[in-house]
Amino acid sequence: RMKKVPVKKNLHNHRKHNQYKFKKIFWLFLLLLLILGVGIAGITYHNVYKATNIIYKKSNAHKKRNAGKLIDNKRPISILLLGTDTGALGRKYKGRTDTMIIMSINPEKQKTVMMSLPRDMKVNLSGYSEYSPAKINAAYTYGGTKESIDTVQKYLKVPIDYYVLVNMGGLKRAIDQVGGVTVISPLTFSYEGDHFIKGKKYHLYGDDALKFSRMRYSDPQGDYGRQLRQRLILTGLLKKSFSYKTFLSSSFLKSISNQAQTDLNRSQMFGLSLNYRKVGNHVVSDHVQGVGKEIGGQDFEVVSKSELIKSSNIIRNNLGLTRY
Repeated sequence: RMKKVPVKKNLHNHRKHNQYKFKKIFWLFLLLLLILGVGIAGITYHNVYKATNIIYKKSNAHKKRNAGKLIDNKRPISILLLGTDTGALGRKYKGRTDTMIIMSINPEKQKTVMMSLPRDMKVNLSGYSEYSPAKINAAYTYGGTKESIDTVQKYLKVPIDYYVLVNMGGLKRAIDQVGGVTVISPLTFSYEGDHFIKGKKYHLYGDDALKFSRMRYSDPQGDYGRQLRQRLILTGLLKKSFSYKTFLSSSFLKSISNQAQTDLNRSQMFGLSLNYRKVGNHVVSDHVQGVGKEIGGQDFEVVSKSELIKSSNIIRNNLGLTRY
């Protein structure tokens, strides 16, 4: 449509359009980091652009498909969310992944499925047979994100298109930045001086939120119960952050460079921000269930073939793939 518009107004509209695009990039970037606890309450659009370079790192995993084209074509994708709790990333000692979640994102259904894996799940590491059988959380210790992705793809029979790795210690900073999060405790328990009552609502700041999400041994469901409480904290963090307005300094952005890594590049984040922004409308939380067994002096969670198939098909269905 042709329309005579004064130059000033036209430039103003163009600037508003660019700001709108950058705003969408910002919220997507925020979402990916907050899911595992590296919260950024608010940052300038220019700093978001720079931050994508700070945390980008290839996994070198054997990817099953061309994920970049999937984003271009607005197709469902998967992201492996990895959480560590060993201090800054990049140290020689990697530690193990306390959290492993396969997140499948379907823009057509506007649906996200978050499938947690038991940290003690018994696996054979394809790249490290001399250390097998091993717990799946050791894949990161031996082979970093590459071995983690390869192992998950091998056992769950689903393609992992991208990963997001964060240090869970960054959760404290994120929660404090947004002014705390509100949760309802699913059980009564005490941990490191804090006491929580089942069914009671709590507004938690960083230290207390970490205690709420870290306790494992006093939970009747063990690690499965901890996974649930982690998801409660992270969901509260997501809800709070979207209404938070404070802008952060560039020094804070630099500080997350040793707290977060991803192989989503800037253009891929831009594509996600444009075409996947409604996938949070419907979030399904699930987990892979194992059975505790002692094997060779180690305690494992042994996951049956039928449970792997069931979990795989839930993910594959949300990715628009045929059943396994």
